[in-house]
Amino acid sequence: MNVLHVSQQDFEQEVLKSDKPVLVDFFATWCGPCRALAPILEEFAMSQDAVKVVKVDVDQAPGVAQAFGVMSIPTLYMIKDGKPVSKSVGMLSKDALKKFSQI
Repeated sequence: MNVLHVSQQDFEQEVLKSDKPVLVDFFATWCGPCRALAPILEEFAMSQDAVKVVKVDVDQAPGVAQAFGVMSIPTLYMIKDGKPVSKSVGMLSKDALKKFSQI
């Protein structure tokens, strides 16, 4: 499954109402660690179907970022049944990302 870029308008439908757990990456295009994390997220998304992977650009969707209390990027959330179940701030390795996404 590919990584899906989600806007403020479709966040509720794609994330909060998803029938699968969702890994949300809050990022910005100018953020170095965010760019370093991107290929790891892509590889993770392509390697499994159990978790939906979405990216939210904090500059394009500031309301969503604010609602989730994002203060630093990258910030990752695992969302299950419309509710956050775990949070991670900063860069993750592929192995750490796999562990983080297991809920």
